[in-house]
Amino acid sequence: MSKIAESELIVNADGSVYHLNLKAGDISEKIIAVGDPGRVHRVSKFFDSLEFEMNKREFITHVGNYKGKKITVISTGMGTDNIEILLTELDALFNINLQTREIKKKKKKLTIVKIGTSGGIQSDIRIGTHLVSDYAIGLDNLFAYYDFPQDKTGLEVSKALKKSLDLNFMPYCCKCSENLKKRIAWDMPSGNTLSAPGFYAPQGREIRLKPRNPSFLNELTYFHWNDFWLTNFEMEASAYYGLGKMLGHEVLCLNAIIANRVRKSFSKNYNVTVDKLIQLVLDRI
Repeated sequence: MSKIAESELIVNADGSVYHLNLKAGDISEKIIAVGDPGRVHRVSKFFDSLEFEMNKREFITHVGNYKGKKITVISTGMGTDNIEILLTELDALFNINLQTREIKKKKKKLTIVKIGTSGGIQSDIRIGTHLVSDYAIGLDNLFAYYDFPQDKTGLEVSKALKKSLDLNFMPYCCKCSENLKKRIAWDMPSGNTLSAPGFYAPQGREIRLKPRNPSFLNELTYFHWNDFWLTNFEMEASAYYGLGKMLGHEVLCLNAIIANRVRKSFSKNYNVTVDKLIQLVLDRI
């Protein structure tokens, strides 16, 4: 079995993976991911006990026990590029021998649930809703660098969206883990989430700079392929689903809806919505 070169998977002098600064054995197979580093404590404050902490860049990790379950919560920062680092290094901790630099024959399947905040782009999606991402559509170029096998629905949606918006690139579309959806989000409304490569123009916002397409948000609101409608914006779900599928992990993205872009409204106390979602996930993961 060929070894992975030191330049390709960088391991720190203490044996930890380069960006996460975690070693094999530090974390659990049940993982909650959040974007905001400050939100890690919002999750771990519910733990019965806290066993391990690590801070490195935007990747802050807490590991603890909750009702007899060992759970890891880790922050990612924003964007699909950070999620590529996160999932690649999490997978390496379990499925690569970091000492011999060889891929293990027997692979471990991780359970990863992302808890994030999001803005709805349909008028009937109320602030305070907990929405599960059934599909995630990437408006970035991350999967131009991977041979990602889209399913039939994903491919058709990607083609239709490219044509409808006159995009000069091909979006990609990935599905959630059905097993996790049934176990954790069985009673939540489901939607199809857009992952944008930015917060302002890529999500149809205009501050001082004018977006190339001023009607971008309106076009996304009315876009549909058969009964497939777009429901909300965020910045990471597509990478979670695509990389999770290719690496063989169970991944689910849950959204606390804290804004409605069509109604131009924003939550006055979105932490209440987030905390309720955190507790639900802790109980069901």
